[in-house]
Amino acid sequence: MQPQDMRIDYPGKPLLENEVASDPVAQFEIWFEAASKLDPEMANSTALATVAADGRPTVRMVLLKGIEDGSFVFYTNYDSDKAADLAREPRASLCFWWPLLLRQVRVEGTVEKISAQRSDAYFHSRPRGSQIGAVASDQSRIIADRSVLEQRAAELEKRYENREIPRPDNWGGYRLKPVMFEFWQGRLNRLHDRLRYRHEADQWKIERLAP
Repeated sequence: MQPQDMRIDYPGKPLLENEVASDPVAQFEIWFEAASKLDPEMANSTALATVAADGRPTVRMVLLKGIEDGSFVFYTNYDSDKAADLAREPRASLCFWWPLLLRQVRVEGTVEKISAQRSDAYFHSRPRGSQIGAVASDQSRIIADRSVLEQRAAELEKRYENREIPRPDNWGGYRLKPVMFEFWQGRLNRLHDRLRYRHEADQWKIERLAP
């Protein structure tokens, strides 16, 4: 089968201006709760788009780990490519896709690191294997083969046996503070619903976009 032959209908529910929340974060939480009930393991996966040093757009999947004070929180290695992008250009975009609901949400905003204390708390809430993995991996760096990672992980397991694993200084969280949301609902005949929230003069303005 070729891509052009792959077609589905989008019989989604209407997305109407008079039925959505005036606050896009509240609207996101409504949709996120619905997605989590249908796909509790992957509903928080999101594509994170950043801008590379030469202006190239780059994108990868990350996991949303919280919504705090209206900001979207995720964690990564501060020496990774995405972190380098954000250090140069602290603006980014998230894209959530929930196929079982035929819904997509785009979020654009500015990004900053969260506090070390908040990163510590989350790091130590993770499974021990994930903590070892975060310490062992020089994310985005070239390595000879997988055995390098496995050896590092084994050494760390031995070093921290029966001890707390300290959070590396180069691992922690970011918060994306939104300035734009777009809620997309699949509809029949490609007449999809798109509602955009833009932050202007300390309030959110809702606009309908053509599909």
